[in-house]
Amino acid sequence: MKRIENYDLSSHNTFRMKASCALYIEYDTVAELMELDWKNLPAPVMHIGAGSNLLFTGDYPGTVLHSNVKYIKYVDMGLDDVLMTVGAGVTFDDFVAKACDAGLWGAENLSLIPGEVGAAAVQNIGAYGVEAKDIIAGVVCLDTRDWSKTVFKTPECGYGYRDSMFKHEKGRYIITSVLFRLTRKFSPKLDYGGVRKALEGLDEKALTPAIVRGAIIDIRRAKLPDPDEVGSAGSFFKNPVMPREQFEKIVAQEQPKEIPHFDLPDGTVKVPAAWMIDTLGFKGARSGGAQVYEKQPLVIVNASGEATAQDVLDLENQIINSVKQRFGVELHPEVEHI
Repeated sequence: MKRIENYDLSSHNTFRMKASCALYIEYDTVAELMELDWKNLPAPVMHIGAGSNLLFTGDYPGTVLHSNVKYIKYVDMGLDDVLMTVGAGVTFDDFVAKACDAGLWGAENLSLIPGEVGAAAVQNIGAYGVEAKDIIAGVVCLDTRDWSKTVFKTPECGYGYRDSMFKHEKGRYIITSVLFRLTRKFSPKLDYGGVRKALEGLDEKALTPAIVRGAIIDIRRAKLPDPDEVGSAGSFFKNPVMPREQFEKIVAQEQPKEIPHFDLPDGTVKVPAAWMIDTLGFKGARSGGAQVYEKQPLVIVNASGEATAQDVLDLENQIINSVKQRFGVELHPEVEHI
């Protein structure tokens, strides 16, 4: 177990914000986690993954926990289904790569999303028409109220758009592993975000999870910054979901522009926040060392490497206010502010 006081968190948030915590603990086993003297840890206690969805707005006065529980195990469920149980500290894309290399369908559209498996189950990450909940069969947790092992089946996790019950029970449940249900059955999902176009010229019947993964990686690299090179937290805002009447008002206001949108089963409409931000001319806009990424306006980057949290917050507020004024829509950050 690693235990360090006054720990620099710069390498534990992909925005690379300079912040520290009173105590940092990284554990290698669930047993080590359970042995902690919780009553004497600096409060509050927070568990993080790779910090790919966090904006530290200042030093953290308490304890930061991080899982180094890393394993991937297979359970063959029969002709088609395979269950994979994955430690919470595994890099999510490492799990996706392993699944694709094994010829298993389900996770390939989530390729190259930064972060770790435990945090992915909290956030219900998603991309290219797939969300984590679509392949999660269950989440294994420790309930910190009585240190009991608890297994939640997917319907019990309260999953929604970038949401789960774990986000609303902060501090109570610590995810130790996640169960993923994948399949050998040919089941590519290609009708979202230009995936099919990226695979033009290939025989669709000959596609493999690894081939689709390669296309997804190429798409992401073409429009999103590499977190190893440019600090960011990925998509900064959630895509707004609105009643159809509100969408029609925007359509009437913006004519003759064609507004990209996705009709949802419940009659509501999802409109890409990136389109709204781009329409308002924010691509490349700066505030101090922070900048709206020029290739994807949904992303705010630490362009200078020295951006402050206030630089990011200033850009965030400018965008929210401008979108509200133009479209009557309130954007909400996907990134958690700490």
